[in-house]
Amino acid sequence: MSAADIIVLLASAATVVGMGWFFFAPRKARIAQLGGGVQRVDVVVHGGYRPDVIRVRQGVPVELVFDRQESGDCTSRVVFGDFAVSAALPAFTRTTVQLDPVRAGSFGFACGMNMVHGTLIVDPSDAAAAPLANTVVPATPSPAPAVLAAVEVEAAQAEERRAEIADLTRRVVIGAVLTAPVLFAVMADKLIGAGWVPSLLLSHWLQLALITPVMFYTGAPIHRTGWLALAHRSADMNSLITLGTVAAYGYSLVVTLVPGVLPADLREVYFEAVGVILTLILLGRLLEAHAKAGTGEAIRALLGLQARTARVIRDGDEVHIPVDEVAVGDEVLIRPGEKIPVDAVVVSGASAVDESMVTGEPMPATKRAGDTVIGATINGTGSLRVRAAKVGADTMLAQIIRMVQQAQASKAPIQRLADATSAYFVPAVIGIAIATFAIWFIVGPPPALTLALVSAVAVLIIACPCALGLATPLSIMVGTGKGAQAGILIRSAEALETAHKLDTIVLDKTGTITAGKPALTDIHTTGGIAEAALLTLAAAAETDSEHPLAAAIVAGARERGLTLPAATGFDSITGRGVHATVDGHQVLVGTGRLLADAGVVTAPLEPVAGELSAQGKTPVLAAVDGQPAGVLAVADTLKADSAAAIAALHRLGIDVVMITGDNARTGAAVARQVGVRRVLAEVLPEDKAGEIRRLQGGSRRVGMVGDGINDAPALAQADVGLAIGTGTDVAIEAADITLISGSLAGVVTAIRLSRATMRNIRQNLFFALVYNGVGIPIAAGVLYPFLGIRLSPIIAAAAMALSSLSVVGNANLLRRRHNGR
Repeated sequence: MSAADIIVLLASAATVVGMGWFFFAPRKARIAQLGGGVQRVDVVVHGGYRPDVIRVRQGVPVELVFDRQESGDCTSRVVFGDFAVSAALPAFTRTTVQLDPVRAGSFGFACGMNMVHGTLIVDPSDAAAAPLANTVVPATPSPAPAVLAAVEVEAAQAEERRAEIADLTRRVVIGAVLTAPVLFAVMADKLIGAGWVPSLLLSHWLQLALITPVMFYTGAPIHRTGWLALAHRSADMNSLITLGTVAAYGYSLVVTLVPGVLPADLREVYFEAVGVILTLILLGRLLEAHAKAGTGEAIRALLGLQARTARVIRDGDEVHIPVDEVAVGDEVLIRPGEKIPVDAVVVSGASAVDESMVTGEPMPATKRAGDTVIGATINGTGSLRVRAAKVGADTMLAQIIRMVQQAQASKAPIQRLADATSAYFVPAVIGIAIATFAIWFIVGPPPALTLALVSAVAVLIIACPCALGLATPLSIMVGTGKGAQAGILIRSAEALETAHKLDTIVLDKTGTITAGKPALTDIHTTGGIAEAALLTLAAAAETDSEHPLAAAIVAGARERGLTLPAATGFDSITGRGVHATVDGHQVLVGTGRLLADAGVVTAPLEPVAGELSAQGKTPVLAAVDGQPAGVLAVADTLKADSAAAIAALHRLGIDVVMITGDNARTGAAVARQVGVRRVLAEVLPEDKAGEIRRLQGGSRRVGMVGDGINDAPALAQADVGLAIGTGTDVAIEAADITLISGSLAGVVTAIRLSRATMRNIRQNLFFALVYNGVGIPIAAGVLYPFLGIRLSPIIAAAAMALSSLSVVGNANLLRRRHNGR
């Protein structure tokens, strides 16, 4: 071996060893500084976290001050899953995140996209006391800038995302416009032959001029993130793309500027590969940004429910004040149709209150003195005087908002297989390229330097992560598009990935299994009166009532083509029913108590009423001229396809659970009709997320299907939240998947689609990895000593394109699958 050979060998070995240390050596932890009873650490966010390993003491509050020095969606949020904390990090702003480390251990944290990671090490208090004692800072540190209010934070994130979408759109358009003629010329020349394509388009200098802006402008976000990841001693998908395109562009640049340094048969450029790779990757990122554009709407929608002002009694006078100024104990006046500003107890008055925006139940609840009313619900036709019981952060609405935020923060992010692979793949490829260069430089035939350089570049080019990078996004893109055609809006790739693992589906009853709108279902008569006559009299008496039960009876009569005479002497008794005169008949319609108070014997009606109640229906009793006339039943009717959809879920091997705020008898009646075997009844709105957590505690993957605001925390807590598209906006925004049609059949379709998509992704990753696994050794020259075959960068690029073509073609097979089967 010559001196040059020895130098190259030693330098290569040192480089490989250094690279191994660079990527995999233990990282030094930054110890928190203690002052004023709080541990404090500054963390710079710029392509990663610096420091990315933080050591704190157990039992002492922690403040992490994140100084975010970049924009873009990736690092716009930091999630501490083990602490149920998710904090927005506005661009170019310092944001303080507070934690309470009550348990010792090592806890990971990551950006909202689970691409940038860090570690929080919590030492047992005794073990950490000594080192922390040496890093005490002044007891009164300068305060961190005030954290933006929740609404302002969400608005800032939305504005940042809009700016990112506009920027990505410009880059993708420019990349596509500049790449198209180069790609056309190269492909046409290879497929049709020389002479057909104008020589100008095949000029290396023209291709260099066209692709250079694509490389440095279109690809700038990828290169910046990729190099920053390497600078933080890690490697992600952007690092792979950056290394591949830099290798292809650099090789092509050498061929264009100094072609004489390479043999004549190796003077091929790969500018079209650079342009296509960068443009496609940016297009995928643009589509992902669009899909995430509405993620901040859930909290804003919840905050929008709150009343802005309240009418309170102060010193005997009625005054309007902002709702934030209402204090516990204040007496508040609520007129018909107004929002109830805070959680309170009724002092006087009676009214039906629409609580559907909070509870999800369609039937208004009658409220009298001593009853509790919930803030953000809507008062009906009566006036109420209430005493404020819970205000500000203690109201049920505020608790729901906190529960949504905590559930979203504690949801374990899915580790993408491709990114996990790339953490080892990138160092391995670099190591192979270095080894290839050294071996061929030492033992290769003349010209050894050229052969070594070409072989090393071939390894990098064939290892270009285009196929690996597109394997998941392409299938996700096709899967989400297929879902949209079926009326299923999938908010994120994580949701589509997770749905295939679900083994339990929890269905909210009202608005999910049922239509969410009361309807007349039964008419039972007694005393010889005909059904049509009874319905005509009852509906006429109820015409002037605003109660939903009355509206259902009137609608049922009109659907049956009945003509309703005018009623006189109408009187509504809150919580009981109505009294009116119809065609000379005294008509009572309402509860048994209403009829009993009027001296009507209800015994003939009670068995029927009890039977209807057992079926989950609401019985409405009627009397005519002082005699019992019959019972009408109003119920929230089942959706036409609920039973079939639940049966299909069972066939997929999924356990179905129904959750409802109704009593056990009503819940069981509905469950029997649709084939649900397990019912969670009488579950309060604030307890639904807890029920989901209990199911997850049994090692279950749980999907939640709901439509009301009260479902929002449970939708966020579930592994996958599916919202009924006909439900509230808050539920839709809190969910991972929205079923536009409101049909439960969409749940079946979503799960089948997820299973097909994940199968497709695994196939794509297989294609991508096999091409790299076979191609890299060939590119390194393992066949050259035996068969005289060595892979030039031309064939390397062709193999790379073939792997991409396989991935794209396989992903498109998903389009021809019906409903994900």
